[in-house]
Amino acid sequence: MVFQLSAAAHQFPSVQLALSEPNGLLAFGGDLSVERLIAAYERGIFPWYAEQDPILWWSPNPRTIITPQSLHVSRSMRRLLRKSNLEVTLNHAFSDVINACANVHEAAGRGVWIHPEMISAYLQLHEHGRAHSVEVWQEKKLVGGMYGVSVGHVFCAESMFHTVTNASKIALITFAQHFFSAGGRCIDVQISNSHTETLGAHNIAREQYLRFLNPSSSRFCSDFWTVRRLKAPINECISGICR
Repeated sequence: MVFQLSAAAHQFPSVQLALSEPNGLLAFGGDLSVERLIAAYERGIFPWYAEQDPILWWSPNPRTIITPQSLHVSRSMRRLLRKSNLEVTLNHAFSDVINACANVHEAAGRGVWIHPEMISAYLQLHEHGRAHSVEVWQEKKLVGGMYGVSVGHVFCAESMFHTVTNASKIALITFAQHFFSAGGRCIDVQISNSHTETLGAHNIAREQYLRFLNPSSSRFCSDFWTVRRLKAPINECISGICR
C-alpha cells in the first residue's frame, strides 16, 4: 500500500514498505518543507512527481551509486579534461543550475518534475546549507552543471544538464574527485542510466545504501561546501580509479 503522510508530522513509514511496482513508491502527501526534506533524505527517500500530481515519495530498490572505487575516468575523458577551457565551481549559482536543469529536461520532453514548487523547496534547502550545485562555465557562461542534497558523506545527485558536449560529465567527475578526497563515501544517482554508467555508477541493494547514510560510520570535511572553484585533479587518480 502507499501511505498518506501527515501534514503536521515529518515521520515516514519504513522504506521496507515501499512498492516494488512502481519501484520504490512509498508515500504521498505532506509538504516540501526543509524539515521534511531533510528527514526524507536521511532515510533514503526523495520526492518525485509531476506538477499536477500530489507529492510522491520514493525509495527505489536497488539504488544506483558511484563510489571512490567505482568512479571511472577514461583515458579519452582525461585527455578532454586536460585540453578543456571549461571552469568548474561549487555553489556559485544554485538557482541558475536548478532552473537550467528544469528547462533542458522540459525541452527534451523528459517530463516536468522540476516545477516551481520543487524549485522553491530546493532553493530553501540550499539556503539552509543542505542543497548544493556544481557549475561548469565557458567564457563566464553557464554551460553545464548539477545539483543535489548532502547527507553527511553522501551526496544525493538530483539532476544535471549541459549545453556544451560533456559539460555535465566534467561537472560530475570533477566534483566526485574532490568529494571523495574530502571523505565522501558515495554519490547517489538514484536510478541507473547510460550516462552515469559510463562513469562507474552501479546498483546496490537499498539496505546497503542505507548503511552509507549512517552518520557515525565516517567523518566528512565540514568546510567542503564552501563556495569555490574546483580544479580537476587529472594528474593523479583516487584509489586507482582512472583507467
